[in-house]
Amino acid sequence: MLNWKEYRTQLLGRIGEIAKVAPDTIRGYQTLSSAGQKTNHLDPKQRELIALAVAVSLRCDGCIVVHTTEAKKLGATNEEIAEALGVAIAVNAGAALVYSARVMDAAEAVAA
Repeated sequence: MLNWKEYRTQLLGRIGEIAKVAPDTIRGYQTLSSAGQKTNHLDPKQRELIALAVAVSLRCDGCIVVHTTEAKKLGATNEEIAEALGVAIAVNAGAALVYSARVMDAAEAVAA
């Protein structure tokens, strides 16, 4: 298994190095990342749970460790995290089903 704490430290170090050579890129990312916090339509824990579902969908280990850390800091329980992940699993399965329908359309079109 991955040592998540060590990985997070290494990742943040690398991102710090990127910030030194491309500060505007990191500032732009931070602006985008914090934009939702200004509306307060979702609370911070809800945003982190959504971020975890998206992180799984995108298969982003860095996103997983950063957003898991923040979700836990905000009091997210393992049950809440599991429920958010259940949504990710269902949506990804649904997307596979939708694209399977596209394959069937392509198969019919190619055969014609």
